[in-house]
Amino acid sequence: QVQLVESGGGSVQAGGSLRLSCAASGRTGCISSMDWFRQPPGRERELVAAFTFGGGLNYADSVRGRFTISGDKGKKSVYLQMNSLKPEDAGVYYCYADGRAMCGITTWGSGTRVAVSS
Repeated sequence: QVQLVESGGGSVQAGGSLRLSCAASGRTGCISSMDWFRQPPGRERELVAAFTFGGGLNYADSVRGRFTISGDKGKKSVYLQMNSLKPEDAGVYYCYADGRAMCGITTWGSGTRVAVSS
């Protein structure tokens, strides 16, 4: 299986920045992409940004231009640089690893909380 460890959450004022990190371990050779999702209070989990190790990025419209996802193929890690944070960006951020194509597995991290005060 694959295990994910997230770090970097915290509390900032609106306009501030945070950088999230997610590191995979275990059967990392199975992973083809790693994504960041978030779950705002009282709402469903939503995709924030996606990183494919073979090339390819994707962003939710609400974060495009403010957030940047990057990854390290050798370390099977993914990062999310979040700038110009808004109160509506608050929530629990989850890392997700997709290994369905090669190994038929997917894994979620336990989440890291982001709070943004106005």
